[in-house]
Amino acid sequence: MKCTRLILLFVLFGFTLHISAQTATLTGIVLNNENEPLQEVNIAIGSIGTFSDENGFYSLQVTADEAITVTFSHLGHENVVLENLVLNTNEVFEFNPVLSTNTIQIAGVTITPTGKKSVTGIITVSPEIVRNIPGANAGVENILKLLPGVSSSNELSTQYNVRGGNYDENLVYVNEIEVYRPFLVRSAQQEGMSFVNSDMVQNVRFSSGGFQAKYGDKLSSVLDITYKKPSETGVQIDLSFLGASATVETVSKNKKLSTISGVRYRNNGLLVNSQQTNTNFNPTFADAQTFTTYRFSNKFHLDFLGNISINDYQNEPLKRQTNFGTISEPKSLVVFYQGEENNRYNTVLGALKGNYFLNDNTTLKLIASLYHTTEEEYSDVIAQYALGSVDSDLSSDSFGSATNLRGIGTQFNRARNELDALIFNLSHKGNHTSENKVLEWGLKYTHEDIRDQLRESEFIDSVGFFVRPPLPEFSNNQPEEPFESPLVAYDGVNATNFVKTDRFSGFVQFSNRLNIATHNVYYNLGIRAQYWSVSGKDIKTSSQTVVSPRGQVSLKPNWKRDMLFRLSGGLYHQPPFYRELRDQTGTINPDVKAQESIHFVLGNEYSFNLWERPFTLMSEVYYKKLNNVNTYTLEDVRIR
Repeated sequence: MKCTRLILLFVLFGFTLHISAQTATLTGIVLNNENEPLQEVNIAIGSIGTFSDENGFYSLQVTADEAITVTFSHLGHENVVLENLVLNTNEVFEFNPVLSTNTIQIAGVTITPTGKKSVTGIITVSPEIVRNIPGANAGVENILKLLPGVSSSNELSTQYNVRGGNYDENLVYVNEIEVYRPFLVRSAQQEGMSFVNSDMVQNVRFSSGGFQAKYGDKLSSVLDITYKKPSETGVQIDLSFLGASATVETVSKNKKLSTISGVRYRNNGLLVNSQQTNTNFNPTFADAQTFTTYRFSNKFHLDFLGNISINDYQNEPLKRQTNFGTISEPKSLVVFYQGEENNRYNTVLGALKGNYFLNDNTTLKLIASLYHTTEEEYSDVIAQYALGSVDSDLSSDSFGSATNLRGIGTQFNRARNELDALIFNLSHKGNHTSENKVLEWGLKYTHEDIRDQLRESEFIDSVGFFVRPPLPEFSNNQPEEPFESPLVAYDGVNATNFVKTDRFSGFVQFSNRLNIATHNVYYNLGIRAQYWSVSGKDIKTSSQTVVSPRGQVSLKPNWKRDMLFRLSGGLYHQPPFYRELRDQTGTINPDVKAQESIHFVLGNEYSFNLWERPFTLMSEVYYKKLNNVNTYTLEDVRIR
């Protein structure tokens, strides 16, 4: 339920409205050369102004009965200036300007009214499609799993892997601020609710390989999210059996301050009632986010992104029955459980982003962010399992149930894992445009402080005796010969780590558009590098450096058919994060090298109209070669 009328907010919050008698309203829709709506256009009158929304619409209150000058400006387009405009008191004046292109943005080039073509292999997804795709976890990641090369092993998790990579190889940005994922939480429970609030999303861009140098150091993909900068006040409320959410958009009277805030609550307990394992499963997720922009002037804007997330997984397994065998001799494995799992993680993210528009061609940005997560994995589960027959008598009240159970043994799993991570980022980015050329650069410093305590054990009792670890010192002839030594866990991990990492990274890239005969050629060439050092308690200091050249080139032939050909690739590195430094025994290895990947992507996009509807046919040939691969085990979505 999307409400954009102010009267609704009066009812809900008791707001009052004061309208000056000496004002008028300037409104309309900003269009580009193809008569498509153009968003994020700056409409300025002296020190006041506003921006067009995703539909190109704008509305600005102006002073009546005096001459004003209105300037419409947008990166990559010629300014439109409306001079000496005089409006009467309370007059509503509609003006629909068309902004002509004078430069090209290599990240997304509008070629035909059928849609946007991306010369860099970045897929643009409509936010409305994201919100309407159904699923266990409706949102951005839910639709990403439908794209070629993207998959997931469990629908209850928002985690996804791309072209054979794992869940840790994907970059996520929200308004150019890098978003981090939890580190510990296990068994299809990791990130039951996505960080990205789809009700706050304005643009969704996704690349499954061959992405630009301006994006960070990961092997597989980039998810680039842009949150809205509201142009009007509104509220949206959603209710369902699985949860609730509310989003509020506000704009100050002078259009300088705009905020979009959302709160969400979700419980996926109803989705697990049909599993083979009967459980009392109560996964609850709640978060609050806000994205605020204050326009100090036309030259300086300050953005704030804040997020608080609480995720609690309470799981009490009860019973599981698995049938197998043949029709004539069906068998059944029955497992009875006692105990429970209680996994929890809380995250807090705060980020400031300053945008300084030096002139019409140069923009400078400074971004600072702080991410803190505390995670707990507590588990005490006893599983008693038995093998038996299955009642195959159709007339029996116990048809399909296990009978004649024979005792086999007991398994006891215990975990007390705790992690505290603090990550600080400080970065500078800039871009300069000149005709068809774009130069972009950036520098970034990251400090990671990880404190981790890992304690896990597994005991196995088979027909009255404990199974020892498969090590020489525990060799014996149980149960024929008694073994009277103290009980030892069959498998166990006990480690405490304090690890600090400092990273320095930077990039530079150059984009240009050329005309060869009657065809358009776009290219982007860039290089990025990263230096990092690992240190900590009882850990030797280690440092490494990687360099990653990358490039993309696209050809738009001057054909009657709307075709675009694209080639992209480069060398991609993923320097080890804490999870890659820690092995399965909990030991830190600071000498782990950065994983390395070579990407080559050859693609084609063909846009056409069929049945009076726009269609796009996309084809890709993808090559990927990996070096220095960190091997891992995957339990559902838990990576070790």
